[in-house]
Amino acid sequence: MTPTRGTNPAPEDDTGLAEFGYRPELKRTLGNFHTFAAGISYISILTGTFQLFYFGFGHGGPAYWWSWPMVFIGQLMVALSFAELAARHPVAGSVYNWAKKLGNPHIGWLAGWMMLVASIVSLAAVALSYQLTLPQISHAFQFVGDGTGPYDTATNAVVLATVLILFTTLVNAFGVKLMARINTAGVFIELIATVVLIVLLAVHIVRGPGVLLQTHHTGAGQHLGYLGAFLTASLASAYVMYGFDTAASLGEESLDPSRNAPRAILRALIASFLLGGLILLLALMSVGSLNGKGLTTDGLQYVVLNVLGDTVGKAMLWCVLIAVTVCALAVHTAAIRLTFAMARDTNLPFAARLARLSPRFRTPVLPAVIIGVLSLSVLVLNIRQPQIFSVVTSLGIIMIYTAYLLVTAPMLVARLRGRWQPAGGGRFSLGRWGLPVNAAAVLWGAAMIVNLAWPRDAVYNAAPPHHWYLRWGAVLFVGLVALGGFAYYWCVQRHRTGVLADHAAQPADGDDDATDTPLAVPAHD
Repeated sequence: MTPTRGTNPAPEDDTGLAEFGYRPELKRTLGNFHTFAAGISYISILTGTFQLFYFGFGHGGPAYWWSWPMVFIGQLMVALSFAELAARHPVAGSVYNWAKKLGNPHIGWLAGWMMLVASIVSLAAVALSYQLTLPQISHAFQFVGDGTGPYDTATNAVVLATVLILFTTLVNAFGVKLMARINTAGVFIELIATVVLIVLLAVHIVRGPGVLLQTHHTGAGQHLGYLGAFLTASLASAYVMYGFDTAASLGEESLDPSRNAPRAILRALIASFLLGGLILLLALMSVGSLNGKGLTTDGLQYVVLNVLGDTVGKAMLWCVLIAVTVCALAVHTAAIRLTFAMARDTNLPFAARLARLSPRFRTPVLPAVIIGVLSLSVLVLNIRQPQIFSVVTSLGIIMIYTAYLLVTAPMLVARLRGRWQPAGGGRFSLGRWGLPVNAAAVLWGAAMIVNLAWPRDAVYNAAPPHHWYLRWGAVLFVGLVALGGFAYYWCVQRHRTGVLADHAAQPADGDDDATDTPLAVPAHD
């Protein structure tokens, strides 16, 4: 049965919520393209490729491009597993609720906590992208110094990022419909601009694809030779291809989510891989010189201006700015839905207030404000950090990959124990490929977490003075977030867990099953 057009959901859209002990509350207004747009705007082809090209090229040379298909294949294993979950459980706070369902409430809380903190950090990281683009358009956007001082760039980045976060906070506070309109328009512009950019770069190529074999001697002095350099540079690709689960996290606000969400997850990832890969390849083939200093400082922004000239190049950079804006909006939106999902289960402090919906917009307003404030605090803490871009980005990525692993690992255990049942009725299913794909997703996630958190000066302490605690910053920060957060949950929050009465599903007459779920009542050990 196809859902009716407009804002009227089909009856089966809400049937899966009772399985979690929830009643339908969020407004179903998002169609197929809205769901796809949410996933692809979080990945954001132009945001990710433009933000960290300088890092990938600087540490791995042109050959760093091969990390793009490597990351895609690994993340495709994760996305396929998530698509199967989205067909079975299209619910707000996807990663949190999936981990809870596949594992137990404790694993679910840790996955949700890691994803929530990661989303707050990622919002700050995405907002910092304004600094990489706006001053390239006009020096008038360099409000702090002239950009040559040791802290000019980092401090100005915080100023610009603050403006963007304030904007995403206001938009999300006014409801999902406004967010969807802005997001859809932004994604449409981003996709058109991406295709145009690919064509323009293609007609200006000056060298062949053999450029992808050049390493620029970046492996010299590395413990593992070029492999070590390549693994460091792969951060640039790892940063782009995540966030596709957003399509499922909006499942309670989408029409026919069990069919639309899996398609949106896969389409967003595949489209990002193809279009982003072409941009990176053609940029390397068309830039005037591969030895230009701007490649390792300004990245793709330098390439666009170098190849297309001032007028056309700056027009493309305005499109990049739009992409960054809708990407930040998508990250903020996903974090709000996750906060709402955890608060609905009394799994956050002040849960009743955090889970309260605006009577007019039917969206959580307080989480939008709190997430915005916390993201701004991340920026303030790093305001004089010259490596602000790579440090903040890396921390966000590691925690998101960890949260993903806390879903794929319990899913693999459930498969091995015969407890996993994919959705029926012709919905997405991996069939016999489920086990190998799931196993590959777990191995990939674990390997990338180790790679991303590895204590490298190049990522966490590139500029002097060098300190051991900065080099090990990722391990220390992520460990503190995970252990400290879980200690709080175990000692305090788990004793309060249970669906808030205002959000709990109402049992049908004569049906006691709706109250059997452990989340429909306070869950004490």
